[in-house]
Amino acid sequence: MNSVFEVQKTSREILLKVLDNHSLEQLNKIPQGFKNNLIWNIAHCIAAQQALVYKLSGLPSIVSDEFIAKYRKDTKPEGDVSQNEVDEIRRLLSDTLHQAEKDYADKIFTNYTEYTTSMGFTLRNIEDALSFNNYHEGTHTGIIMSIRKLV
Repeated sequence: MNSVFEVQKTSREILLKVLDNHSLEQLNKIPQGFKNNLIWNIAHCIAAQQALVYKLSGLPSIVSDEFIAKYRKDTKPEGDVSQNEVDEIRRLLSDTLHQAEKDYADKIFTNYTEYTTSMGFTLRNIEDALSFNNYHEGTHTGIIMSIRKLV
């Protein structure tokens, strides 16, 4: 599973660079033709990872339920995020990755509620969830790369 976490580390480094190279205004801007912005997509990656890995394992997530609710699937930005929120998201990009890697190594994921994603992938265990999460983050990274050209 080391390669799964290496892929996620690379993905998260890309997202951190997006945060570093865009102003607060750019992070919050929703380009024409899109329903969300850079910061929503980045935060959504965190929320989705927490739901797929922790919630479906029956474990408490690292982030608040409010954070997950704000950035879960089928949501959209309800207003601009503040610099403090951006700073929290920056911290969570690293913290959630490192904690999931540690928790996996510590074998705390003993149960998993089977879940079929909107893409049709059926996740049966934590390994499926971690692998699918990388696919999901890759999809949103592609969206982010498109949006950044327009802001």
